[in-house]
Amino acid sequence: MNLIGYARVSTTEQSLDSQLDALDQAGTFKVFFDKASGATQERPGWEECRAYLQPGNILVVNDLTRLGRSAADLANIVASLSEQNVGFRSLKEPYLDTSTSHGLMIFQIFSALAEYERNRLRERTMDGLIAAKARGRIGGRPTKMTPDKAATAHRMRGEKRTIKAIAETIDVSESTVVRELAKERKSLRESTAKTP
Repeated sequence: MNLIGYARVSTTEQSLDSQLDALDQAGTFKVFFDKASGATQERPGWEECRAYLQPGNILVVNDLTRLGRSAADLANIVASLSEQNVGFRSLKEPYLDTSTSHGLMIFQIFSALAEYERNRLRERTMDGLIAAKARGRIGGRPTKMTPDKAATAHRMRGEKRTIKAIAETIDVSESTVVRELAKERKSLRESTAKTP
C-alpha cells in the first residue's frame, strides 16, 4: 500500500519543512502540498492529491488541521476517501488511522459527531427562519433582481440581446436573468389560459 502525503501551511512565508520531514520519516511515497489558508476553497495541491489517490493508498497528514477546515469538513473528506477505498492516517493523532479497526471505529464516532454538528446547524437555521417569519420577515438572500433591473432585462430581451449581455449590463448572474424572463413567460401563459 503506497503512503501518499499531504502538507499545508497557511501563508507563503511559513515553512513546510517540519511537515515534509515527518511525512518522509513516515515512509510516504509522494507528497502534495499547498501554501494556502484552510478557509480558502482554492487548494490546487489538495485537488491534485485527490486526483492521484488510488484504491489501496493511505493518505497521510502530519495533523488533522492540515487537511480539514472543520470537523464536518474533515469527516466528509475521510468518508469520500473511504468510498474510493483510500485509507487515512494522521501522524499526530495516531488513534485516527482508518486502515486499522480501532482507527475506523474512532473515525465513525468522529463522523457521527460531525453529522450531529451539521444537523444542529440546520436546526438553528430553521429556528431562525421560523422566528423571522413570525415577525413578518422572510429569510434567505435578498434578490439582486430589482424592479428596475427586471424592466431593463425585459427591454433588452425584446431588443434580441443575449442573456450574457443582459446579465453583464444589470450586474446579475445569467441564471438570475433566465429566471426573471421565465416569470414573464409563465405570467403570459397563465393570462392567455384565463382568456375565454
